Amino acid sequence: MRLTTKGRFAVTAMLDLALRESGGPVTLAGISERQGISLSYLEQLFGKLRRAQLVESVRGPGGGYTLARTVADISVADIIVAVDEPVDATQCGGRENCHDNHRCMTHDLWTSLNATIFDYLSKITLASLVDNQKAKDTSVVQDQRTLRRTAACSDAIAGSNAA
Repeated sequence: MRLTTKGRFAVTAMLDLALRESGGPVTLAGISERQGISLSYLEQLFGKLRRAQLVESVRGPGGGYTLARTVADISVADIIVAVDEPVDATQCGGRENCHDNHRCMTHDLWTSLNATIFDYLSKITLASLVDNQKAKDTSVVQDQRTLRRTAACSDAIAGSNAA
């Protein structure tokens, strides 16, 4: 099974939106700049996300995008399905014609894997991704504070040793 950049970028952009929408609508230009995703590609993805009713667009000055549902009500699977990303480990796309126009011996294995992956992605909400990201951001800030204190202490010790 392979998840293409379309699915990865859609999830990344939705996470960026979820993290920032408390300040009002989020622009695609901002997401593009922060995440390194082309603006035209984001426009295509957000058109699909809007049609799937995962995001809403706000027009005019200060416009952009907001989530159409709560972060707890949007799963990673919802996002991937919205952008037409197939979650399919079969070679035949589920048509059962993968071996000389017949079903291959391992078709049921790959079909079961598809169901397992989809079930897993359905259980991961945007809320859990937001929580994970905020926890990481908090630990990075704490690590930076610790480094500054350590550096300040080292400078103080070096200064007292020089005297």
